[in-house]
Amino acid sequence: MEKDKIIAKIDEMQLSWYNSYYWKYQYQLAEDYIIPYFKSFGIEIKDKSICEIGSAEGGVLFAFACKNANYCLATDIAENRLNAGDQIAKEFNLQIEFQKHNILSDPIPEEWKEKFDIILLRDVIEHLDNPLHALEQIHFMLRNGGILYLTFPPYFSPFGGHQHLLGTFLGKFPFLHWLPKPVFDLLIKNGRPADKEEVRRLKSFRLTVKKFLDTVQKTTFTIIDEQFYIIRPVYKYKFGLNSLKLPKLLRNNFLKEIISSEASYLLKK
Repeated sequence: MEKDKIIAKIDEMQLSWYNSYYWKYQYQLAEDYIIPYFKSFGIEIKDKSICEIGSAEGGVLFAFACKNANYCLATDIAENRLNAGDQIAKEFNLQIEFQKHNILSDPIPEEWKEKFDIILLRDVIEHLDNPLHALEQIHFMLRNGGILYLTFPPYFSPFGGHQHLLGTFLGKFPFLHWLPKPVFDLLIKNGRPADKEEVRRLKSFRLTVKKFLDTVQKTTFTIIDEQFYIIRPVYKYKFGLNSLKLPKLLRNNFLKEIISSEASYLLKK
C-alpha cells in the first residue's frame, strides 16, 4: 500500500490524537530516512529479524515490516503506546510483536538472545541511568555481525535537556537546562509532574557525545558511521523543517556537543 493511503487509513482509525500523531511521524521517518540510510550501507531489510527498543507505537517497525522483514519485535515500558501499535499492525495484517520490556531491569528472554540482525534505539539511551548495561543487553540480543542504529540529542544541545516536554512557556527556550540546578528547578516548577521528574533525571545523566563514545569503548561494538544534525530528520514531520547535517568543518568536540540536535550512530557487533 502506498504511503499516503496508509496515512489516510490511520486517520480513519479511532486512535487518540497522541497515538496517531506519533505513529505517523515514526512511520514517515523510517520510510523517508532510516530505511534509505540503511540501504546506503548495503543493509538489507528483507528476511531480517528486527527489534526496536523504546518503540512507542511502532511506526518505524511498521515500515520495516512492509519491506518484508522476517520478524519484528517492538518493546517499550509504555503499555498504552504498545497497545495502539498492536491495534494498527492488526488492522493492516502485519506480523509485529509488541512486548512490554525494560532493557535495564528486565532479563533478556532466551528466545531473544542472538535473535536479531538489526536493533534500533532511537532517542532512548539519554533517558537511561546505565547506558553501558543497555548496550551489553543489546549485545546479547544481536547476532554476530548485527547492527545497532542509535540516536540521541547531545545533552548540551539547544533542547538536550528535553525541557520542551514540560509544556510550559519557559520550556520553549533553548539551553534552559544549562542553568544551575536551583535556578532550573525554580523555572520548571509549573511543568507537568512526570515531565519535571524526567528533565531532572536528564540533567543528572547529561549524556554527551563524549560520554557516549567513552561508553561504547567499554563494549565490543565497532562504530560503522556517525552523523550529526543541526536540524534532525524528525523535525520535517514535527515542524516542517528539512534536515541539515552539521558540516564536517564544525565537527570539533565543542561545537558538535552544542550545535547538534541529533547524534546518530551505526554500531556493529
